[in-house]
Amino acid sequence: MLMLQDTIPFEIIAGQKITMWLFIYHLITPCFVFCLAEEGNKGYGPVFEEQPIDTIYPEESSDGQVSMNCRARAIPFPTYRWKLNNWDIDLTKDRYSMVGGRLVINNPEKSRDAGKYVCVVSNIFGTVRSSEATLSFGYLDPFPPEERYEVKVREGVGAVLLCEPPYHYPDDLSYRWLLNEFPVFIALDKRRFVSQTNGNLYIANVEASDKGNYSCFVSSPSITKSVFSKFIPLIPQSDRAKVYPADIKVKFKDTYALLGQNVTLECFALGNPVPELRWSKYLEPMPATAEISMSGAVLKIFNIQYEDEGLYECEAENYKGKDKHQARVYVQASPEWVEHINDTEKDIGSDLYWPCVATGKPIPTIRWLKNGASFRKGELRMQSLSFDDAGMYQCIAENTHGIIYANAELKIVASPPTFELNPMKKKILAAKGGRVIIECKPKAAPKPKFSWSKGTELLVNGSRIRIWDDGSLEIINITKLDEGRYTCFAENNRGKANSTGVLEMTEATRITLAPLNVDVTVGENATMQCIASHDPTLDLTFIWSLNGFVIDFEKEHEHYERNVMIKSNGELLIKNVQLRHAGRYTCTAQTIVDNSSASADLVVRGPPGPPGGIRVEEIRDTAVALTWSRGTDNHSPISKYTIQSKTFLSEEWKDAKTEPSDIEGNMESATVIDLIPWMEYEFRIIATNTLGTGEPSMPSQRIRTEGAPPNVAPSDVGGGGGSNRELTITWMPLSREYHYGNNFGYIVAFKPFGEKEWRRVTVTNPEIGRYVHKDESMPPSTQYQVKVKAFNNKGDGPFSLTAVIYSAQDAPTEIPTDVSVKVLSSSEMSVSWHHVSDKSVEGYQIRYWAAHDKEAAAQRVQVSNQEYSTKLENLKPNTRYHVDVSAFNSAGYGPPSRTIDIITRKAPPSQRPRIISSVRSGSRYIITWDHVKAMSNESAVEGYKVLYRPDGQHEGKLFSTGKHTIEVPVPSDGEYVVEVRAHSEGGDGEVAQIKISGAAAGVPTLLLVLVVPTLGVLACSGF
Repeated sequence: MLMLQDTIPFEIIAGQKITMWLFIYHLITPCFVFCLAEEGNKGYGPVFEEQPIDTIYPEESSDGQVSMNCRARAIPFPTYRWKLNNWDIDLTKDRYSMVGGRLVINNPEKSRDAGKYVCVVSNIFGTVRSSEATLSFGYLDPFPPEERYEVKVREGVGAVLLCEPPYHYPDDLSYRWLLNEFPVFIALDKRRFVSQTNGNLYIANVEASDKGNYSCFVSSPSITKSVFSKFIPLIPQSDRAKVYPADIKVKFKDTYALLGQNVTLECFALGNPVPELRWSKYLEPMPATAEISMSGAVLKIFNIQYEDEGLYECEAENYKGKDKHQARVYVQASPEWVEHINDTEKDIGSDLYWPCVATGKPIPTIRWLKNGASFRKGELRMQSLSFDDAGMYQCIAENTHGIIYANAELKIVASPPTFELNPMKKKILAAKGGRVIIECKPKAAPKPKFSWSKGTELLVNGSRIRIWDDGSLEIINITKLDEGRYTCFAENNRGKANSTGVLEMTEATRITLAPLNVDVTVGENATMQCIASHDPTLDLTFIWSLNGFVIDFEKEHEHYERNVMIKSNGELLIKNVQLRHAGRYTCTAQTIVDNSSASADLVVRGPPGPPGGIRVEEIRDTAVALTWSRGTDNHSPISKYTIQSKTFLSEEWKDAKTEPSDIEGNMESATVIDLIPWMEYEFRIIATNTLGTGEPSMPSQRIRTEGAPPNVAPSDVGGGGGSNRELTITWMPLSREYHYGNNFGYIVAFKPFGEKEWRRVTVTNPEIGRYVHKDESMPPSTQYQVKVKAFNNKGDGPFSLTAVIYSAQDAPTEIPTDVSVKVLSSSEMSVSWHHVSDKSVEGYQIRYWAAHDKEAAAQRVQVSNQEYSTKLENLKPNTRYHVDVSAFNSAGYGPPSRTIDIITRKAPPSQRPRIISSVRSGSRYIITWDHVKAMSNESAVEGYKVLYRPDGQHEGKLFSTGKHTIEVPVPSDGEYVVEVRAHSEGGDGEVAQIKISGAAAGVPTLLLVLVVPTLGVLACSGF
């Protein structure tokens, strides 16, 4: 094979030199072409392995350099050069360095280095250009230093805090807001929202808790930098909260998205109460990949597709009013290859059509480069190819959203015919009466002319014999006379060659027993027969196919089995037939020479297929009309349909009540009744015949029934109690399924017992089951009648049964008497008192606080009205305390008793007794310790407590002594621990302990352990 890439100027030759030039050309061409062909077999043009990508270099970066990568494989090794904004880069300058094809820019500067870069790669086979890559310089300026003005807003009114981000690049900022200090970020909820479009903070309605200093925190992920603004003081102005209708302030604009991208739409409204946000797509269902987040303020469409294009609507509503906003989402696409060019080898003198097709929106334009230079636009067709046409080609598809490159090498080859790589078959078999094609495929360029001979007879086209354009010889209706030696001759302007093969005839393959049509029911077995005759010198195989697809017996062994024991028999057994096995079965008996086929149908009867085309029409509050199309009956008439429904309340499909109640098999519509008003439903339909129940249809589009006034009254209406001058009314809120409409709430009616007029109030929160009415003129413990009903935007429901409750009692007015306080230790005291006579008292509160503290810091202990005393613990030693007692009930606290001053005892001794000896004397141990001396701020030692207990247990025998020694019995079994502590009026001091054992006499090791004494141990020991 001969190949040539470089230009040979033999086409345009002037004057008398043409004869000499042709002579020289024909003399040197064979050697020259052969040498380049050998090099071409080993080499190839540049193929990109890595191309430069868009890069953002932070202006404040300390790296000092930026790299643009470029790597290609080629033989021979390629050379690299770079272009910036279509100008060659002078790589000899110190600012640039090259590592392979990678360009390194040292100390990059925006004024000199920003722009579009292209890597150009070359070798002897041609040149290719990389895709363009943009080098940009990223920055995020600080916020201006000026102070931000304070914002004063009445409570209940919406507020917007402006971020006003500083100058920056690129525009990929993310926003958060700080509250008072870093890093305390505000939590976003239904009431508060931060737009990622402009950074503003939106508060639907301001509350007193919103008071504080706010700062906009801006981050740029591209340059990993964050800045924050000066703080903005937000000062809520107390006011009687008013209600305001929904007012959408964050409005998404018409959006252009690229196919496959994720799209985010924002919508947020101010209003009091906080508006509910709902998203929809005009006249179409929402995309399956749509997700709503941020309490409804953000709609995200993942992996957006063309069918997701359309008009989107955000609706905000509270019971005061609603607001809507619409904008359109357009889906377009960057160029993407449908068909691109690949490395191609063409014969010299042949024609070339190189298809290069791309899809995109807008439709991409196509242009071509050859060896890095502009070549053509649109479709590429070339006639009569010459060596000049060889080289590296690039097809470029581009639209407003992007550009893609397809690179390929075109090689032009020239060679005389040769059969070395693809000789004719030495032996060709053909079936009697059949057809044979004898291939002749030499390697040759340009394409050769073909001729054939049988023996010495030259063959020409006739009724049975035809020579194809590609050189193949076709013979039909084969007979014995066609056997013999056939030779193919190929010739072009560079030489000629031939190849020979022998044709032999075999007996034809015939189906002798064809399969027959079979009719079965699901679950039964079926048999398809197939017997064939064939040439005995050849192997016979059977191939079965269903509806044109070959059956894979290994994968389908559970249902298909073939008879392989009997020669020439291809019987097929179909086990446990299912509906999917129905269709046309074809048996093909095949040898290496020919084949024969026969077909039969398998009819499978079974349960019906799923109905289709479900449509929901005539949507009312408790009923909808459904229409559908019949599914396949699978050869057994459909006897009935069952309609099922599902709501968000349960994942379970349930049979729906319908009119008519029995839906016959010839019907294609019905009405579903007894639905819940204002509830989202999905429906599906199941068909049944005498052979069983089929698979359900696909679910219908989700719909919401119309609203209706509530028809269920709240239950468990009651209440009573509460603070002074209050009437507390409670009820069990209705669950969502009983709301029946939008703007759901409750009307609470109440009146004093015996009066005629009811007073009514509205509770707008559907989750609340409590209302507290305050009236300074309300007498305490007054009997009231109360009732509650639900309402929505369609009307009111029925009232509940009337309940009788009582208004809150008055707080106690009596003062507890005979209050006394007794000091127990340095950290405890007991308080006792006499009860007041008021029967409404629920308990008593004891307040106590140190004399050096303010009364507001007092600690409180509450006890029931059955108690006459209590113990105060964890007090400070040697400290003066103030103590008082007051009675309380649900209405509040009564006046306190006189304040009693008392001082706690000094702290117990902090010194631990030092055990100096432990001597065994017969059946007893004598334990001795040093006297403990109390400090000046500690209680004097009054004696000692000794606890004698088994090791590992907390309880034991407790002794008390005024001496520095004690005798304890020798343990009869195991080890015992002896604990010694000083005792004073301030309590018990710290503990020293020693382990003793009955196993051996002597002085055991002293184990001195600091233990905080517990009253529990002393109490259990009876001290």
